[in-house]
Amino acid sequence: MFKPTPNPPDTDPTPTAFDKAAKRALDFYLESKPDTDPPPNQLFTVVNGIDTEHLLANLSETLASADAMISDLAFELDGSRRHVALGIQQLIELSGLLANRALDTVNLR
Repeated sequence: MFKPTPNPPDTDPTPTAFDKAAKRALDFYLESKPDTDPPPNQLFTVVNGIDTEHLLANLSETLASADAMISDLAFELDGSRRHVALGIQQLIELSGLLANRALDTVNLR
């Protein structure tokens, strides 16, 4: 009896150097997803591997933005609401001072 297709060739199951190189290239360009995903209710995450200096610099900038926003809001309010907004502004300013002091003392690379 005649077979229209030949038997598949016998191949060695161990990966060759070509297979390993192809896998590295695919992993590099496709950037496979990490095994650990954040919990489904977590909206924001901080990327792993960021050094302390960059984290503190971003914290300082975020606090400066929050300070500017609450300052604008405080001058539009009257009475006890204004006092609350100014209290929040003082907390933000204190947090900014702490973040900047930590940024000054962090070991620069």
